[in-house]
Amino acid sequence: MSFMFKPLAYDDTQAVNHIALPGGIGRQVLTDSKAIADRLVTAVAGKLDSGEGAVLGIDGYIGAQYGELAVAIQESAGQRNIPCRIVDMRELYKPEEEINRLTADSLPENYEDDPVLLFGRLYRGKIDDFIDESKAEAALEKAAGGLTVLCGNGSCAACLRPYLDKMAYVDVTPKVAAIRAREGRFANIGDREIRPFNLLMRRNYFVDFEVAVKLRKELLQKNLLDFYLLGNEDGQYMMMDGAVMDLIFSELVRYPFRAKPVYLEGIWGGEFIRKVRHIPEDISGNIAWIFEFIPMEVSIVVDLEGLRADFPFSTFVQKKGMEMMGRRCVEEFEGYFPIRFNYDDTWHSNGNMSVQVHPDEDYVVEQYDEFGRQDEAYYVIATGHGARTYCGFKGDGREFLELARQSERDGRDIDYQQYIHSLESVPGRQIMLPAGTIHASGRNQLILELGSLTIGSYTYKVYDYNRRDKDGNTRPIHTKNAEKVLRFERDGAWVRENIAIEPVLLKETDQYVEYVVGKTDLMYYETHRIELCTGGVYEGSNNGQFTVVTVVDGEQARISSKSHPEFSYTARFLDVVTIPATIGDYEIRAEGYQPVVIHKTLLREGYTRYKNPAYKDRTVEKG
Repeated sequence: MSFMFKPLAYDDTQAVNHIALPGGIGRQVLTDSKAIADRLVTAVAGKLDSGEGAVLGIDGYIGAQYGELAVAIQESAGQRNIPCRIVDMRELYKPEEEINRLTADSLPENYEDDPVLLFGRLYRGKIDDFIDESKAEAALEKAAGGLTVLCGNGSCAACLRPYLDKMAYVDVTPKVAAIRAREGRFANIGDREIRPFNLLMRRNYFVDFEVAVKLRKELLQKNLLDFYLLGNEDGQYMMMDGAVMDLIFSELVRYPFRAKPVYLEGIWGGEFIRKVRHIPEDISGNIAWIFEFIPMEVSIVVDLEGLRADFPFSTFVQKKGMEMMGRRCVEEFEGYFPIRFNYDDTWHSNGNMSVQVHPDEDYVVEQYDEFGRQDEAYYVIATGHGARTYCGFKGDGREFLELARQSERDGRDIDYQQYIHSLESVPGRQIMLPAGTIHASGRNQLILELGSLTIGSYTYKVYDYNRRDKDGNTRPIHTKNAEKVLRFERDGAWVRENIAIEPVLLKETDQYVEYVVGKTDLMYYETHRIELCTGGVYEGSNNGQFTVVTVVDGEQARISSKSHPEFSYTARFLDVVTIPATIGDYEIRAEGYQPVVIHKTLLREGYTRYKNPAYKDRTVEKG
């Protein structure tokens, strides 16, 4: 989850996955607080009835709330005359100063290269590092003769499991966690006071989210959870047994599916998505980014007999990644979904995106201990008057960089078009953007942006037209970082020859034409464009991995398994749908009265996560 995350308070109610589940599954999902509490107390009743004490661990993702649940459990236990004691994990952490020392290397204070402290290094340890085991032992030894409920981040950590009789987990979506962070609803693990938002989220990204994700992965993959709860609504929970959650995910991974997008405000945001998706005008803010399918940022909604369960998508991946992505992909990318998809909307906006660059793997691995290089790709979906996409240098790149530094000091505008090569933005044009390539999306267009595995956002803004944010502050510029990763030799000729290729015809039938539109040895995924006639059908194969398809023109398309057509999803214009590896051969059928154009993304044949083989044998476990 990004630490620059500013979601708008809007939910896409159409992003729902309807799957076939055994009848009555909805009755096994509890939403009433009293029923949830009664179920949890009943789970340990046998041990309590024998006169022994019992300990219930209730862990959760960062931002999960436990108060109302703890009160309900105490009331339920009281009705059975069971002594009940709530132990807050915050009482069991090491002192704040000690945790700060443990995490100091992850949060360097280098204001010269990182003026607003956005960057850091991923923390390699586990949440157990922050727990004072002597405090835990003293607190949990008092469990004899009653119910002790241990609540908070780390309650189900390995060092505490010997004390636990049952384990539960309160999950929340990344969007909910971000909103609660902005509202100042929680502090970082071990902190006594809540940090300013940007520092709170920086610590979250590099430390707290890392240890929480790592622990959740272990609990899910080892089937350690007796109960799984969704805590996305304040004061309300949705609870199911761990086996029921597994049943839901096991069925969901057999279908093409769509994640629920998140909409974010940005200074250059546009109006295309607002218009197409009928987002109310009272949802204020310029809609700049649409996190349509950024795996660590989005959620996935499943209809459970009319009850809509909103799961973090990363939880789904942690539980069913092998079935979803295929063994080779899971092993190559250490269990993470390796491609992200979002829309950049500058339609009728006040300007371009910033002129920027992303680091290659040598820099991002060595500096941030991240997962790999940050490549991107732009696919042009819709354009207005004068739309252009900027990529590569046209003039002297080093002179431009020096002018950008000067502009940062004195606010002088730069004639950036004299130095940055641009292409006319034409719907259907694909531009691959390997790390090190200077680029920007120009105003008045909608772009489908793809990205590589890098979980965070390492965007080095070189020039931002001297714009200010909503608070009147100049937006941060990162020319020192940019200079270290920019490939100054990538000019217009290089762009046209290598990353903005002309479409290559792959196959033509009486129902569709398929082109390769984006492919380079510098990136591990490739993109195709499939043009379907009205009512046309396209047949494809996953070859043991996954495919992601997007309806980029036309009304809608039905995406289904060829051998099991009941496993299907009907996608509308701009929907991004994943066809999991469980589906071998699939069909895409154009529906409605119009032809349909599909953008298709797949891992390139012979792909590898790293270009630099020195990183291939790294053995340190990642989340």
